[in-house]
Amino acid sequence: MTKDYYKVLGVEKNATKDDIKKAFRKLAGQHHPDRGGDEKKFKEVNEAYQILANDKKRAEYDTYGQTFSGATSGGPSGWDFSGFEGFSAEGGPASGWDLGDVFSDFFSGGAPFGRSSRTKRGADISIDLQISFADSIFGTERNVLITKNSTCATCNGSGARPGSELETCKRCSGRGKLRESRGTFFGNFTVETVCRDCSGRGKKPKDSCNTCGGAGIARKQEQIHIDIPAGIDNGEMIRMSGLGEAVSGGTQGDLYVKVHVNSHPTFKRQGTDIVMDLPVKLTDAILGATYDIETLDGKDTLKVPEGTPDGTVLKISGKGVPTARGKRGNLLVKVVIKMPSKISSKARDLISKLREEGI
Repeated sequence: MTKDYYKVLGVEKNATKDDIKKAFRKLAGQHHPDRGGDEKKFKEVNEAYQILANDKKRAEYDTYGQTFSGATSGGPSGWDFSGFEGFSAEGGPASGWDLGDVFSDFFSGGAPFGRSSRTKRGADISIDLQISFADSIFGTERNVLITKNSTCATCNGSGARPGSELETCKRCSGRGKLRESRGTFFGNFTVETVCRDCSGRGKKPKDSCNTCGGAGIARKQEQIHIDIPAGIDNGEMIRMSGLGEAVSGGTQGDLYVKVHVNSHPTFKRQGTDIVMDLPVKLTDAILGATYDIETLDGKDTLKVPEGTPDGTVLKISGKGVPTARGKRGNLLVKVVIKMPSKISSKARDLISKLREEGI
């Protein structure tokens, strides 16, 4: 379930950046582990701040209820102390040191030795796709063109010029990672960072690819095939793993497709059912009749029973929305009796006789 980050920080949805920062500082100071606070609550507050303090992530969160550009970064276990400028462990102005500076210097680009650093991952991409009402019921396919960072087609991501050999990276001796000792307020720590020379691969091309310059990725237009399942609803998301942005020395992000369903002049969706109105003559409602109707599956017939009141809903089974169990909902037809605006004298006489009979 998506967290309500505004509720976590105790701010309104229209809160300004200053409001969000003030709320974060207050709660972070209250729950900070170094002050005997709840570490779990501190992480939750920090996570909310990371999303709401970033314009892009906040916009994605407000639109989709989640963000696609990655979670928190920059500190241990995803903590970010950027909101702690001028904050001290005692709760007053910092006395010669700053938690934000200490942790950003210590953890930027690496993780404490003994703790595995995260694999690099490309950014996620989100796109919008418009489809017809019928396509949302029966499913369809689409091909879209997206310009993004993709694996270089010339070198297949190796970064080497075709025919060139790979050699062990001299900087990291083939490990793909570097260990570095850093001094902080809390003492000396050894951190492990991804080698920038080889992007963590441990090997470098002897001769770099002319297309990507040795990065293994290149910006290009790529055609993506999207299978849209039957029964998809308006506003639903399709996640396509590994089709987002590529990153050197890491895995590709994901592609998220938000589906928008066009309205239909006749049909509307109601859960797993499809509903429609059927105009029926007054005499047919009284005496009964059979109507030819057009469904999404083609032509069908519907019997309007004798004495059908206005607003009656008649059902045609199996003509609705496909369900996860492989079945379909129903087509619900609402009878709308058409009242004549003018009637002849003969018709008036007949209706008067019906009134006399109590009909």
